[in-house]
This record gives sequence, structure tokens and C-alpha cells, in this order.
Amino acid sequence: MTAFEAVLLVVGGVTAGVVNSMAGGGSALTVPLLVLAGVPGNQANGSNRLGVLTSNAAAFASFRSQGIDGLKGSAPVLGPAVVGSLIGAAAISQVADETFETIFGYLLVPIILLTIFKPKPAEGTEPWSTPVTAGVFLCVGLYAGAFQAGVGLVMLAALTRAGYDLVRANSVKVLVNLVVTVFALPVFISRGNVVWVPAIILAIGFTVGGWVGARVAVKGGEKVVRVFMIAAALFLAGRLIGLW
Repeated sequence: MTAFEAVLLVVGGVTAGVVNSMAGGGSALTVPLLVLAGVPGNQANGSNRLGVLTSNAAAFASFRSQGIDGLKGSAPVLGPAVVGSLIGAAAISQVADETFETIFGYLLVPIILLTIFKPKPAEGTEPWSTPVTAGVFLCVGLYAGAFQAGVGLVMLAALTRAGYDLVRANSVKVLVNLVVTVFALPVFISRGNVVWVPAIILAIGFTVGGWVGARVAVKGGEKVVRVFMIAAALFLAGRLIGLW
């Protein structure tokens, strides 16, 4: 890895950490960056999880320091999401690196659209029943375990539909991402799908971004970060699927 690639990973990690703590979609930037830094597809997917873990831990601590605790009342979504994440992580680890990179490249298109047109929180409507909530978050966990990218955007909308207010939903989303990654990361490690040096470099940026994103919401700041991330993700998607 060159010094330039290391700097790119740190900057990408900070950007992704900020975006993830505010809404979601940061892995749409960091997984392709790892691939461009020479990390094969499945190993990039696994290595990215270390940064996801540290950034969500930092964001959760930051939320708690501001009096917002996502732990209370999170059990109905945590259990199903964890089960789903284990299945998803084990399944995606069977896919060849080249196939994963192509799938992920195409997957970035709907993720970018979700980033631009964020799902609207469904506050004020009748909350889902417990079985429906469990089923939805089992599917959320499956996707998070396999790909992670963009799951926060969908999760935020789903949490408000499950009856959480928007502020608490953001904190619960961070907690669910944290716990899901705690269980999914060992699956990737056990299969040799974590390359530690780039993973640690990326995680440094991720952690800083997670803390900052949860604490500071400068007016218009999220929009600037999001525009940069969308442009970078579009470029990286094209690289992954061979357009340039």
C-alpha cells in the first residue's frame, strides 16, 4: 500500500463515518476504496467491517454522552438483525472475489439513489407489530451481514415505522450496526477475509468520522459531505464494473 492510498483510506473513512452516523451509506465509498487499494473483493468487504465497528462504537458513545441511549427498547430489532447478519456474512464469504466486486459495483447504483432520495421516516403512523418488526429486521440483518453498504438508510426508515422517534431511531440504528458487526466480523476473520493493515488505517478515519458525525451537525455540512460521497461512489462503481 502506498502513502497516497493510505491517505485516501483515512479521508474516505472520515467521510463515511460522518455520513453513517447521520444517516447511512458510507460503505458505498469505503469498500470500493479498499478494492482500489489492492484488497480483493471479499477481503475488502470483511476489512471494511473493522471500521464499521469502531465508527459505530464511537457514534454510540457520542450519542450517549449527549443523553440519547439507543439500548433501551432495542431488543425487538437487535435479536433478528444479529441472526440475519450471521447468515448473510457466512453466505457472502462463499462468493468469489471477482464476482463480489461486480455485484457490489452494480449494487452501488440503488445505494446512491437511496443516498440522494433518502427514505422518508414514517412517523405518526401505526407502528408495526412485533412479528412484522422481527421479520423486517431479520432481512435487514441478512443484508447488513452480506454487504452493509446503505443499510443505515433503510434501517432509519424502518425504525421509525416500528415506532421509534427519529432521534432515538438514529441512536438505535447505530447500536444495531454495532452489534451486528460484532457478530459478523468474526465470520470474516475466521475465513481470512480481513486484511489488517488497510483495515486499521480505514478504521482510524471511520472512528473520527463516527464521533464527529454524531456530535456536530453544521448547517449544510451533511449536504456537502453527501455530495462528495455520491460523486466518489459513482466513480468507484464505474471502476468496479469496468466502465473505466
